[in-house]
Amino acid sequence: MHTLPIKMKRVILILWPLFYLSVANTATRNQASQPLEFDQLKKSRKYMQEKQDSTLKNGTSPLVHRGPRNNLREQDKIVSMPGQAGVTEFDQYAGYVTVDAKAGRALFYYFVEAPQDPSDKPLVLWLNGGPGCSSFGSGAMLELGPFSVHSDNKTLYKKKHAWNRVANMLFIEIPAGVGYSYSNTTSDYYNTGDKRTTDDAYTFLVNWLEKFPEYQDRDFFITGESYAGHYIPELANMIIYMNRATNATSINLKGVAIGNADLDDNLTLRASYDYYWMHAMISGKAYRAIKDKCGFNGTYTKDCENAMDIATQEKGNVDDYDIYAPICHDASNPSKSTDSLMSGDPCTNHYISSYLNRPEVQRALHANTTGLGYPWMDCSQHVFDNWKDSPETMLPSIKRLISSGTRIWLYSGDMDAVCSFISTQYALDILGLPIETSWRPWRIDNEVAGYVVGYKGLVFATVRGAGHMVPYYQPRRALALFSSFLEGKLPPR
Repeated sequence: MHTLPIKMKRVILILWPLFYLSVANTATRNQASQPLEFDQLKKSRKYMQEKQDSTLKNGTSPLVHRGPRNNLREQDKIVSMPGQAGVTEFDQYAGYVTVDAKAGRALFYYFVEAPQDPSDKPLVLWLNGGPGCSSFGSGAMLELGPFSVHSDNKTLYKKKHAWNRVANMLFIEIPAGVGYSYSNTTSDYYNTGDKRTTDDAYTFLVNWLEKFPEYQDRDFFITGESYAGHYIPELANMIIYMNRATNATSINLKGVAIGNADLDDNLTLRASYDYYWMHAMISGKAYRAIKDKCGFNGTYTKDCENAMDIATQEKGNVDDYDIYAPICHDASNPSKSTDSLMSGDPCTNHYISSYLNRPEVQRALHANTTGLGYPWMDCSQHVFDNWKDSPETMLPSIKRLISSGTRIWLYSGDMDAVCSFISTQYALDILGLPIETSWRPWRIDNEVAGYVVGYKGLVFATVRGAGHMVPYYQPRRALALFSSFLEGKLPPR
């Protein structure tokens, strides 16, 4: 018996076949080329689940660096984005917030207000996962922000179902080393993990609210996907904990929503093979071998490893993040990449990357002000490879969040095989929460958009026809679900 490095195994099993498929055609699709939307490498299982009481000594947080107050919001206001057609009906901001002055560590953010009555709408933070992926590139530009990039890599188009229609949306590139975020201390790039990411996220929020004081008392929600199944519960629990400090900045946290969440290593891995079998992607023989040889308990035999290898070979070069999605074969000729059951341009992430590396775009965003020695990338392999701490399961953190009374929604695109709806259902079985509203369909215009079940302290919903990045694959359904979450109401029947 030996302990298999589960997360590295998933990189090999799921993502490298996709990588080679795309590289052979000079371009790669987002998750295929950058296998970081789901954490597949953990070098330590040690994690301090609760902050030490010393954190609150003297009623203040030693984590928080408060930057100079003269560098406020107007300096970060975006006048216009290059390639943007016309004048926007909303304000948008971008820039840096220092989270560690001594180390010179600063996080890049993008903030877009609602076009109508922003003062009456909540503040919502969005976090992508990885670890090591950009909440600006993936989250804002690809998924749910107001703009995305045309295939000319230069001009923008507005997205009809952007989430800032109903909320003021904040996106952070975290940790340092992701996107435009940086540190002047080289060792920071080799010593990051869940704990420091949580600390930096909290420090960021406190300092960001100094720039935008009108949001200090606003209803605040945290949303995200994939490995944000770690970031979000950790940050939410920290906010709740720190709000108890007399002199700490109080953040008015109301709820969290996590899409296709990575909540438990073993459950996630087990569910992937269940998903393959249920969707006719592997043979019964391969599936039975995995069920027979793999206990999915953290310790894996060589026989189990071999069984998983066989299943992966049988599955072939399919995008596990959306099993029906097209592959980007040639970003210079998008028409070659659209033969699929799904609509949409699979090369969009390449257009975004090219756009965000343009000097005039970076100037407009107040980004890369220190002259980074590397290009903007959607996901950082270096951050991913040097991740130091990550709990094997987030269920204890979810339980603490439930006990706090915080609104919790989990949702799953049903075409994702990596962090599938099955793994979330396994996690819910373990939590054993009483059901308050039975499983039922939810609809848009009399069409089933997914399914929902209400538990005591938690809501779980699926989004029909969506992959791992729900707002990208099903933008209208995602916006409807998000709106219901903010209202605290189950999505419509």
